[in-house]
Amino acid sequence: MTGKERLYLYDTTLRDGQQTQGVDFTAEQKRRIAQALDELGVDYIEGGWPGANPTDSAFFAEPPALKRAVFTAFGMTKRVGVSASNDPVLAGVLDAKTPAVCLVGKTHEFHVKTALGVPLEENVQAIADSVRHLAAQGREPLFDAEHFFDGWRSDPDYALECVIAAAEAGARWVVLCDTNGGVMPARAAEIVAKVAEHIPGDRLAIHAHNDTEQAVAVSLAAVEAGARQIQGTINGLGERCGNANLISLIPTLMLKQPFASQFEIGVKPEQLSRISQMSRLLDEVLNRTPNRHAPYVGSAAFAHKAGLHASAVAKDPSTYEHIEPQLVGNERIVPMSNQAGRSNLVRRLREAGIDVAADDKRLPELLTLVKEREEKGFAYDSAEASFILLAHQYFGTLPQYFEVERFRVSVERRYNAKNELISVSEAVVSVLVEGRKTLSVAESFDPITRADRGPVSALDEALRKDLGAYQSYIQDLRLVDFKVRILSSGTEAVTRVLIDSADDQGGAWSTVGVSANIVDASFQALTESILYKLLRSGAPAPRRLGVA
Repeated sequence: MTGKERLYLYDTTLRDGQQTQGVDFTAEQKRRIAQALDELGVDYIEGGWPGANPTDSAFFAEPPALKRAVFTAFGMTKRVGVSASNDPVLAGVLDAKTPAVCLVGKTHEFHVKTALGVPLEENVQAIADSVRHLAAQGREPLFDAEHFFDGWRSDPDYALECVIAAAEAGARWVVLCDTNGGVMPARAAEIVAKVAEHIPGDRLAIHAHNDTEQAVAVSLAAVEAGARQIQGTINGLGERCGNANLISLIPTLMLKQPFASQFEIGVKPEQLSRISQMSRLLDEVLNRTPNRHAPYVGSAAFAHKAGLHASAVAKDPSTYEHIEPQLVGNERIVPMSNQAGRSNLVRRLREAGIDVAADDKRLPELLTLVKEREEKGFAYDSAEASFILLAHQYFGTLPQYFEVERFRVSVERRYNAKNELISVSEAVVSVLVEGRKTLSVAESFDPITRADRGPVSALDEALRKDLGAYQSYIQDLRLVDFKVRILSSGTEAVTRVLIDSADDQGGAWSTVGVSANIVDASFQALTESILYKLLRSGAPAPRRLGVA
């Protein structure tokens, strides 16, 4: 027993994050993010609003297999004039069969009168009836008090009446939401403390938006005032200016006083060391450039210029760094020194099953190789499978399952028999497997959907057509996502391709390719996806390497 009070983390990336302009998750991307959040140690993962759109419907139809986090659906309280058991929207949320359900309801009297157009007391009754109905169905109810702080400013008695009704009806958590992101930290703390006089703090949550760049501060102030659940998103994703950033909140709660000595969360120190990777994973899923200056996890968060400053850091890092970078999976950047990156490299190698000593003389060269390739555009934080292959290759432990001798892709635009203008890609791949040379051809045109799947699809099919003794190992391999990023502009632009893959054993991995030629970059990532699948499946080394 630590004697510390428990704080709970509730992630809303998959719902609030999807409201960000320009963000549109696929169901598979949602599953990948949910798995990563579960591994990080988040307590609740809100998946979205079941039935709100085809993506959310598909996501809830095949939910992620979570080991510890409580999977949660989001919806709204029942309509006034309809019973909770007959409300179709409420029924749709319950049909998702998630262990917990969070319902949003109005607590600002102005919105009740103008937006809903119903009497104030009937809105209170609708909140209570909805929460009570969830509890009767065996779900863990949460009530999201929309525009709570604005409602408090307008009519504190009514705002308080709404959340008390939810609590008395059985809400496990009452969520005080700063929906427009305008409340100041000190004012938020004052209001939370007053609410805590009526609702126990271990049933109070804070949900802050970042419109004044203070969502993290508001969340921490609410905790000091009594709230025991914090809601937020990875990298602060969210509509308008975003939500409270869990990537900043988690290390602050674990490493900074007074929080570190008073509270504990579900994230453990070894999981905290992967939080930089979690941040970059989301950026790669969204095909975004990571914020170099993001607190804790940005590549420049612990960067020091040369000169007196760097000299002082070398003698005493605590002089200019508020924490050790390794605690959050980051590294110190100081000219003429790669020492900070070595411990991170050793950890990643051991996680990949490559056990090396911290003083292994080969590490500096490997570290230099990784940094050089990342300078060229390879993103190993997001393509862990490619890093593992690179490490095995460097240490001489990667079996040469097959060798691609050459490949060719052609694209033809023509009219078909129905006089429709179509594009068709054809790929030819020559592969050497156990001394046997094969030549495989595939087209991108799908005769069923009558659509062109593109040159990468043709390459993938041709590469996987005949791998001899290894064919059985890749039968369940499937490509889940394909992302392209142009890393530099001009006629010599460099392209990075990230490919997400999965198999029927629950495995999911990412590989990366970089080239001035998008097809070449794609083929690199495709090839490594297959190599990693063979490696993780325990495929035996080839019996023969040369050509017969």
